[in-house]
Amino acid sequence: MGRAEAGARLMRILWRWLKRLIITLVVVVLGLLSPVLYVETMCRGQAVASDYTALLPPEHHRTESRTLMTYPEWQIVHAYDDYAEVIRTGDPHEYNFLQAITGYWSSLCALSEASAAHGGVDGPTRQMVHVIGVSFTAELLLKAAYEETVGRVFTWLRGQDRAPLDALSADQAGRYASFLQQVPWYRWDFAADAQALRDNAGDSLRDRERAFALGLEFRAKAAYAQVIAAAVASTGFDELRLRMIVTDLPEPLPDVDIIAERPEGLELETPRYRELTHLMARMAGAGADFVEIAGNDDILLTVTSSEAEMPEALHSFPRQGYGDYRHLLLIPVRDLAETLRGLEARGVTLEHIHDY
Repeated sequence: MGRAEAGARLMRILWRWLKRLIITLVVVVLGLLSPVLYVETMCRGQAVASDYTALLPPEHHRTESRTLMTYPEWQIVHAYDDYAEVIRTGDPHEYNFLQAITGYWSSLCALSEASAAHGGVDGPTRQMVHVIGVSFTAELLLKAAYEETVGRVFTWLRGQDRAPLDALSADQAGRYASFLQQVPWYRWDFAADAQALRDNAGDSLRDRERAFALGLEFRAKAAYAQVIAAAVASTGFDELRLRMIVTDLPEPLPDVDIIAERPEGLELETPRYRELTHLMARMAGAGADFVEIAGNDDILLTVTSSEAEMPEALHSFPRQGYGDYRHLLLIPVRDLAETLRGLEARGVTLEHIHDY
């Protein structure tokens, strides 16, 4: 075979493998984008004009549909919490990664349909929930591909007794899930977790595998977190407080400012995110009632219960590791306090109130 012919053959082989690579990448991209296409085409609700007149001034309004669209990010928080609960006593391959992925997209579908009657979802928000959904899907698929194969082999070689890094990684996962309830993920110190794995690894095969595999994952996330943090810093951070109107507030509360006394009730300024859930539960328990929040008359909350369904729920699905179910409820703000006060009697636990 001449040199020219050998070169031509090599080019044909390279071209064949390049085509296979391109086809594979196209299939992967289409697979990751297919849930986006489904949500955009099959999860459209009927728009309904609102006749509600807000009490708070416009500068303190937040788009009502945002109470629905804050949930997708929390679905990811819940997925990490479920994962932490599963590996607290079990192994990563026991976590149902596919269920976590479908949970994200099925809840987004239900919320997208419901949002049409609450002003709809703006373009940037729609783009955001799709981007984080695709990223979450890709992350879990990669993690599943490893833990269901290589990771499973190392647990089989380890035997029934958990290695020190199995316990440490479970503790890290639990603390990370708790951290996400109030602080953005990119502020977590992934590099410290990777270092802790190296420092505490024993001589067992499982420990060496965990230190390598999870250390690689954490270092990649640490690098990506720096990019995201820089991007967020350049665009600015979201408001950390909001306004609401309440009645029958029995006593002042920490970190709650009374702005004005109005005919409809007290205008308050409160913290947002996880702190707000605890605060509103405390207010309702003390006898207060909510009139309006951020210029809106409807709000989303999530609860958990042993029952698989709740008649009033927008969406319900099982939680992994806990043996119970999560329910998404969209209710009028004026019914929120009464609903919170009645949860315990129904055997239902408040999980999170989603502000705007």
